[in-house]
Amino acid sequence: LEAAQQRGKTYPTEHVNMVRKIKAGAKWFISQAVYDAEPTIRLLKDYATLCKQKCIIPSKVVLTFAPVSRKKTMTFIKWLGVRVPIETEELILSAEKPIEKSIEYLCDVLREILSECAGVGVPLGISCESVSIFKSEIDGVHELFRRLQTIMLDSSGTPWKVQWVEVMPPAGKIGDDGDDEGALVALDPSEKVRTLLLGIMVGTATVSLGVILGGKGKRA
Repeated sequence: LEAAQQRGKTYPTEHVNMVRKIKAGAKWFISQAVYDAEPTIRLLKDYATLCKQKCIIPSKVVLTFAPVSRKKTMTFIKWLGVRVPIETEELILSAEKPIEKSIEYLCDVLREILSECAGVGVPLGISCESVSIFKSEIDGVHELFRRLQTIMLDSSGTPWKVQWVEVMPPAGKIGDDGDDEGALVALDPSEKVRTLLLGIMVGTATVSLGVILGGKGKRA
C-alpha cells in the first residue's frame, strides 16, 4: 500500500501488471525476498481474482526467501527494497542465533502464505538466495531451502519423496573399491575434452528440462 501511495495510487496494481505480462508471454514470476506475509497474501489473492475475471490461467509465482544474520545484511536487503517490519528485524537480530531465528521466521512466513492462499488457484514455487558472502548466511540458505521445500511438499497433501541421483562421478575419479580405490587418474587431452563435452551436454539437458517444466518467465 505504501509503495502504491507513493506512485499516487490508492491500491497496489502489481497484480494488474502481472496479468498484462502473462498476456505478453510471461510463464512465471519471481518475487523479491519476502519478510512480510501480509502484502504477499494480498497480492496473490488479487492476482487470482483478476485472472479468474479475465478467464486467464495464473502463471506460477516463485517466492524468494533470504536468511539474514547480520545488521549490515539486514540494512542491505532493505536498501534493495525488501520490506522488513521493524519488529521482525528486532526479533532476528536480538536472537542468540540470528541465522536460526531468521530461518524459523521465514518458515513461518511461508506457512502463513500457504494457509491463507490455499485454494486460490495460484501455483507457487520457492527460491532461496544469499545476499552476502558470509558463511553462516550462505549455509543458512541451504538449510532454509531444505525446510521450505518440506513445507511446500507437505502442503500438497499427497505423499512425496526427494531422491538424489549422481549424474556422473567427478572427472578423473575411478572406482570405490580395488587397487584404484578413490584414486585420481591422469586424463589425456582427448579424454579431458570428451569429459568436458559430456558435462556440458548433461548440463544443457538439465537446463532444457527445467525450461520445459517451468517455462520462460519474467520478474513480477
